[in-house]
Amino acid sequence: GGSRRLLLISNSTLHGGGYLGHCQQHIQSFLGQKVKRVLFIPYALHDRDAYARTAREKFESLGYGLDSIHESCDPVEAVRKSEAIFIGGGNTFRLLKALYDNSLIHEIRKRVLEDGIPYMGSSAGTNVATVSINTTNDMPIVYPPSLQALGLVPFNINPHYLDPDIKRTHMGETREERIQQYHEEPNTPPVLGLREGTMLLVEGDKATLQGVTGARLFLRGKKPTEHEPGTDFSFLLTDSNPLNP
Repeated sequence: GGSRRLLLISNSTLHGGGYLGHCQQHIQSFLGQKVKRVLFIPYALHDRDAYARTAREKFESLGYGLDSIHESCDPVEAVRKSEAIFIGGGNTFRLLKALYDNSLIHEIRKRVLEDGIPYMGSSAGTNVATVSINTTNDMPIVYPPSLQALGLVPFNINPHYLDPDIKRTHMGETREERIQQYHEEPNTPPVLGLREGTMLLVEGDKATLQGVTGARLFLRGKKPTEHEPGTDFSFLLTDSNPLNP
């Protein structure tokens, strides 16, 4: 983890703004001047051409070229040559299955954890950066060979985290209850609930909460805790997390 650089965004679009509008300054500061082109992975949505157009327009407006992996005849080679990787949102199961189908799990891990290229994810792209996709909000519309994901961090994230609405009449489980059900299973890692408008910046062994709304941290066997932007979450990056029995 010494050289890893990750920007894990809860959501691509915030109410009232355009695509990646709420985090574009974070993106520019994260990618910096050295990165010229970003490799985009649009596998989470069915219409990859339209998705790539949206992403390309945004990144070009920020001063970066964008290549979409679905336009490459050799996806593995595209990852090996990439300067930075961005995986967008959509259906997490569809995304993870495509990463396995195209033999990209090992290649992306290597580029990010060993070669130190920047990795950005939003929504489903944030889910697959973690240990597993067990805490996604999505329906399993396809069947990936495993729920194990890229493992760029040793915990899980729940993007688009929603607080219970005390006025609601809907009696289904809250997001908090679902995460607690996950933690009823043995050996389950921490889960960071990222509200919309929030992101986690990981630089080497340092992790910092950024954005505007804050996050809720769930540790197995403990009460959830509330955290504001600016919180140092570096302790979550150690595999032997002392707070997780």
